[in-house]
Amino acid sequence: MRADELDSIVDEDLLFDFYGELLTEHQRRIFEKVIFDDCSISEVGRDEGISRQGVSDLIRRTTEQLMAYEKKLRLVARFRRQRRFLKEIVRLSEAGENEQSPAFYGEICAISKQMLDET
Repeated sequence: MRADELDSIVDEDLLFDFYGELLTEHQRRIFEKVIFDDCSISEVGRDEGISRQGVSDLIRRTTEQLMAYEKKLRLVARFRRQRRFLKEIVRLSEAGENEQSPAFYGEICAISKQMLDET
């Protein structure tokens, strides 16, 4: 699997985690089968009583809808930024375990303030 394919799967997963409840039950069920359960479009079409093209169109529209939610709400982007901040705090904390300098605490404080400013 290529890196860009893996990134796409991670993006779809996060988008679904954040916005999946905003989809209809039908959209959620089919999206989960194709994207997460790795069912083929043919299998899903047969099980759901719709054409392969119908399944494909639904997946495309659902993905576009999830991306539109993210474009407006930016929850996934915010989540990713906060994770980066937290990883930096953990890194600083581990590196400065015995550090007691004002600069060390200043860095952690600055990162924490950045996180709080985003809320």
